[in-house]
Formats: sequence, C-alpha cells, structure tokens
Amino acid sequence: MKKRLLPAICVALILLYAFTRRQPLQRFHLNGYAQGTTYSIVYYAADSLISLKQTDSLLQRFDESVSLYLPGSLICKFNRSVKGIRVDQHFQRLVREAIKIHRETDGLVDPTVKPLVDAWGFGAIKASHTPDSNEVKKLVKNVGLKYISLKGNFLYKTRPNIQLDLNGIAQGYAVDLLANLLERQHIKSYLIELGGELRIKGTKPGNQPFTVGIEGISGFDAEPMRKVIEPPDGAITTSGNYRKQHEAGGKPISHLMNPLTGYPVNNEMISITVYAQDAVTADGFDNGFMAMGLKRTLAYLAKHKNMGAYIVYRKADGSIKDTTTMSFKSKRPI
Repeated sequence: MKKRLLPAICVALILLYAFTRRQPLQRFHLNGYAQGTTYSIVYYAADSLISLKQTDSLLQRFDESVSLYLPGSLICKFNRSVKGIRVDQHFQRLVREAIKIHRETDGLVDPTVKPLVDAWGFGAIKASHTPDSNEVKKLVKNVGLKYISLKGNFLYKTRPNIQLDLNGIAQGYAVDLLANLLERQHIKSYLIELGGELRIKGTKPGNQPFTVGIEGISGFDAEPMRKVIEPPDGAITTSGNYRKQHEAGGKPISHLMNPLTGYPVNNEMISITVYAQDAVTADGFDNGFMAMGLKRTLAYLAKHKNMGAYIVYRKADGSIKDTTTMSFKSKRPI
C-alpha cells in the first residue's frame, strides 16, 4: 500500500509545484510611516506575502532602538547615561557600521556629533542662538569616537556628555531591514523607499527595469529631473545641503556637520546621489562625501568600483555643474 501511495504523492507534489510556478506575479504596494518620514514598498509575487502590520512592527522596534524622537529609545537612554548602557543588535550593528565609515572618511562621519547638531539648530529641540567660536571649541571636546567603545552588548562612553546621533545611517539601515524581510519570503523583485533612500532588486514582470529619477534642485535647474536611471540590484541614497538649512548671520548654513572643526559643512558640494550594494553603506557615505568635497570624493570612488555617485557642485565662478563617476554611469542611465 505504501509503495503505491509514494508515486502518487510525488506526482501530486510535482503538479502542485508546476501550478505555483505558473501563477502570474502580482504587484503589491505598502505605504507606512517610520523614522519620522514615510516609506513605500512595491514588490511582485504570486501572492501577498508581506503585510503592513509586519513592516510597521519591524520599523517600530527599530525606532525603539535608535530614534532620537522617542525619549524611551535606547539611544536616548545612552545619551542620558553617565557611562553607557546595554544595547540591542540593531544598535550594535549601526555603531560598528559608523565606526567603519568613520575610518574610511578620515573622521568626517562621526555618530557622536549630536551636540553640534543641536547647537547649530538642527536637533529635536531648536537652539535659542547660534554658537560662537568659544562654544564650538567646548562642544568639539565632547565629539569623537575615541570616547565610546562597544564590548559585547554594552556600549561604553568615557565622558558623560558624549551623545550619539545615528540618523546619518539609520534610514539606510531601515531600508535594508525591509529588504531582508522581503528576501526571507523569497521575493525577488522589489523597490523599497524610505525617506528618499532606495533599495532595489530584480525587475518588473516582462523583464521591465525599475526606474529611479534623481530630481533637479530648485533654483539650480529648470528641469524636474536631472537624471533617470535603471539601477541594478543595490541601493541609491542622496545627501544635499540645499534643503535642511537655515540662516545664521545672514548666511545659509547646512545641517551637515564637520565633526573635526565643529562647524557646518561649507564647500562646493550641493548634492550627491550614491549607489552601493546596500543602503546602510550608501546612506553612511553620502554625508561623508558631502564633507570630503569633490576632489577627495572622486579620488575615493575611483578606488572603490563597487560604489558610484552622481554629484552636483558649484564651481569657483558660482556656476552649477554636475559629474557622474564611471561606476554610476554603468548603472544603465537613460
């Protein structure tokens, strides 16, 4: 009896597999709110495999780890602590990633920059005045990765005034978390966007590529889009100093801080769009490249072919120009 049933079961399983293979892919779209911004997920699958409840829950847990806008989050607890606290895996991974990018950018990406962000008026609580040079000197004394260390799951700090701001890489990491969630369900075609940071894999049905538009900068470009690309699997993130800024002393100042000087970044860079294999890398480096400036950024990318960038910058005569690295050009520009 068992010998006769076995072939029948095998045939049934083969037919079931063939049926599921023939099911057409459908388009599913999820929208939500996290990290103080919106997110959107488009994916193609034979059935609805991911729910909004799943993505919201995932991102909520992440916010409870590193959101500066939640007083009970781990990062807020760390910032209020005297010697440090125990942190979860998300926090640990972000700190390790920040340390790596800090080294690669010669210290221009530094998660201990929060005192400067707050003082220059870009924190959760707006500053009452613009810091003078003496205040900046005092603030810089409490900025530096040398004052923190991660041992196991405990994040130590050697100065009580050390405070972390992981916003420079948190959104990219959140995008990667969503991508991992989809890939655990064997979803092979998707586009994820959170706060303008993107993660892309596969193509639409019919082998149609996903397209990504890089917007023009208001006041610099009459065109609504400077460039439209068809990126391969990977991530696209953008950093710029033309949106998050305000005036100090009659001059616009950027939200991007130079942790080495204590002052907002002020160079020829206007914006940079970075391609990398994952979003936390692209997101972490885009601010670093803004601080590094055009020449150093191009030199770095020339040595790292797995990354690419589209850069908008201001020339010495005040004119606006753009440039694209060879690695970015190969991402099927339209």
